[in-house]
Amino acid sequence: MDFQAQLNSISGFNNLELLAGQVVEGFISGMHKSPFHGFSAEFAEHKVYNKGEGTKHIDWKLYARTDKLYTKRYEEETNLRCHVILDNSSSMHYPKLKEVNLNAPNKMAFAVLASAAIMHLMKKQRDAVGLSIYGEEFEYYAPEKGSDRHRHMLLDQLNKTLTDQQEQVQTETYANLHLIAEKLKRRSLVFLFSDLFQNEIEQNRIFEALQHLKYNKHEVILFHTYDGDKELNFDFDNAPKRFVDMETGNFINIYADTVKTNYKRAVSDYFEALKLRCAQYNITYVPADINRGFAPILTAFLVERRKFL
Repeated sequence: MDFQAQLNSISGFNNLELLAGQVVEGFISGMHKSPFHGFSAEFAEHKVYNKGEGTKHIDWKLYARTDKLYTKRYEEETNLRCHVILDNSSSMHYPKLKEVNLNAPNKMAFAVLASAAIMHLMKKQRDAVGLSIYGEEFEYYAPEKGSDRHRHMLLDQLNKTLTDQQEQVQTETYANLHLIAEKLKRRSLVFLFSDLFQNEIEQNRIFEALQHLKYNKHEVILFHTYDGDKELNFDFDNAPKRFVDMETGNFINIYADTVKTNYKRAVSDYFEALKLRCAQYNITYVPADINRGFAPILTAFLVERRKFL
C-alpha cells in the first residue's frame, strides 16, 4: 500500500499521532539527497562525525550503508524550543466538513495535522514543543516541554480543537498574540497557523503583536493557511449561490462569474501585501494552501530549525 493509500484508509483523526507519523514518513521518503532518504543529517538523530571526536557513538550500521561516518545524537544535545499557535476562528473551519478525513481537509484539519507532524519531527530530535490556541478568547496554553506525556496532551488538545467547532467565532488575533508573547519566556521558534482574513486596521495590530514576539528574540514563521481553489481562485460554478461569512453570519446571494475577476485580483493583491509586510518585519511567510499537501510546512520547519540552531 503506498503512502497516500495508507492515509486514505484512515477515516478521521482518531489517531492523530499515527497520521502525523505517516505524513512525516511520506515527506522523508520523497526526499533524495541524504542517507536518510533526503532527511538531512543536521535534522536527523545523527550528525556528521568530525576527525578527533570520540568514536563511542559512531553509527556503524549507517556507515555500512553509506560509507560515511555519523554519530548518534542524544537528548542532552538538544537546544531547540518551538511554540505552535493555532487560530481557532470559525473561518479556519472552512469548508465545513461532515467527516474529518485527509481526502479533503478544511483549513483547521490541515493546520491540526501539520502541527502534529511538526511535533512528530521534534520528537525525533528530542526538542521541546508548546502550544497555544485562541478563538474569541484565549483558549489554551501549554509551555514547551519534550516528554512523550506532554506531547500526547498536546495531540489530544489539537483533536478537541478540530472537533469542538463553535459557530460564528471571531478573533482578536492581535490581543491573543500579545498574551502569548508575554507567556513565552525563552527564545523559541514560533509557528502561527492562521488564514489572516482581517481588515487593514486589524492587520496593523496583528503585525504590532508579531513585532512583540520578534522584540522578545523569537523567530516567527507565519503559515498562511487558506483554500487556494476556493478562497484564492474562486473556483465555483456559475449557479446562483449564497456566500456566508462564517464569523458573522452575514451573507450575499450572487452568481460567481459576476465577481470572480475582481475577487481574484483583490485577494491576490492582499496576499502579496501580506507577504511583503512579513518581509519588512523579518517574519518568514509560508503559503499553506490546504490543497498542496504538507511538504511546504515540513520543509519550512527544517529550514528554520537549521537557521535557529
